[in-house]
Amino acid sequence: MMTRSKRTYVLDTNVLMHDPTALFRFEEHDVFLPMMVLEELDAAKKGHSEASRNARQASRFIDGLIAEHGERPIEDGLLLRRPDGLQLGTGQQEAGRLRFQTTPVAPGQRFGTVLPDNQILGAILALREQCPGHEVVLVSKDINLRIKASICGVPAEDYENDRALDDFSLLYTGSAELDGQFWQRHESDLRSWTERGRTYYELTRAPGEAWHPNQFLHFQGEDEIELQVVRIEQDRVVLRMVEDYRHSQHAVWGVTARNREQNFALNALMDPDIDFVTLLGTAGTGKTLLALAAGMAQTMDQQRYREIIMTRATVSVGEDIGFLPGTEEEKMTPWMGALTDNLEVLTHTQEGGAWGRQATNDLLASRIKIRAMNFMRGRTFLNRWVIIDEAQNLTPKQLKTLLTRAGPGTKMICLGNVEQIDTPYLTETTSGLTYAVDRFKHWGHSAHVTLRRGERSRLADFASEAL
Repeated sequence: MMTRSKRTYVLDTNVLMHDPTALFRFEEHDVFLPMMVLEELDAAKKGHSEASRNARQASRFIDGLIAEHGERPIEDGLLLRRPDGLQLGTGQQEAGRLRFQTTPVAPGQRFGTVLPDNQILGAILALREQCPGHEVVLVSKDINLRIKASICGVPAEDYENDRALDDFSLLYTGSAELDGQFWQRHESDLRSWTERGRTYYELTRAPGEAWHPNQFLHFQGEDEIELQVVRIEQDRVVLRMVEDYRHSQHAVWGVTARNREQNFALNALMDPDIDFVTLLGTAGTGKTLLALAAGMAQTMDQQRYREIIMTRATVSVGEDIGFLPGTEEEKMTPWMGALTDNLEVLTHTQEGGAWGRQATNDLLASRIKIRAMNFMRGRTFLNRWVIIDEAQNLTPKQLKTLLTRAGPGTKMICLGNVEQIDTPYLTETTSGLTYAVDRFKHWGHSAHVTLRRGERSRLADFASEAL
């Protein structure tokens, strides 16, 4: 059997600040750290940001490896044995070695005036001279450093281990179209019954019907039957007809679904057996409005939840306007324009005049809380309806911190548009929202819907397509 040739991967600082466990993710290959990377880790360790915490963790990993190495010469490299308790999702592979730059960079091997990049490139060129014929690859999330490395003849790659999937177009959409022969194909093994006013079907999955729990199924055409996968037991699947929220008599807090995907979203949001819902869609598809309407209906009318908590990633689109005065709620108010805009839609009524509207707004304000993500660690939400807006700007680790706040009776809803990522170093395939959609699709108490059709206005629809 052919074996892959052993390579040496040179890690840039931003890789370790993005994922400290990157040290242990290169299987049997060696990892090389230039001295400038250690200098930058030291400079970045102070602070309370995610990057600072990751820099400190990377330094702890390296310190632990040095302590385990003992008194042996460090030039031989440190065995990259994973620390106890570190789960990387794969079994323990053959471990490579961690090597360091032990000699200064020669003046003649410098490129440009940007000192950190210059030093890292110099260290790579010196390493190649020391190990002729050995493949050395730079791994960096800095596009410009990868360009410089390519110019110098050094192979350079992006750090891809943090990707949820290789191509964003492969992301689970939450729904699938059935062909016209579906009923004929399952005619012999089909069983149907009615329970609590809902129609159920049980059948055996045919080849190619790789469905997930709570996936929505539909036929071509708007008026055709729509189904939801309720249960999967080996090859047997139970499907249920979805509720139709398109008609006013079935409205959720005055909101009706305007298209098929919105109807699927309301079914997922109103289902008490689903604890986690992700809604993905471009601007104007109705993500926030649907989540708020379903939350109000179940908080105010059904008393299923005690209150609505709304939070979002505070990443500016343009220049920052500085510090905001006031309490936590007052500081978050400018970020919550989506909440106030949608509340105007949901509370728009002529009954009672201005006094009636004000009374309604005061009542809703007492049941809707705006919270900053900065203070979420350590909290537990009991019987709350939690909306995480702009989730595409969160890293997988930040999203994990938020989702693990859920206590008994709490439902979490993540909203986002991966075409509007404002966080540096995050892409469509590495966003925390993409991670959540991909990792939760097999869980029986989660649902995902990709909203495709904008319902905001003809101007917004045209701008979304044309610009």
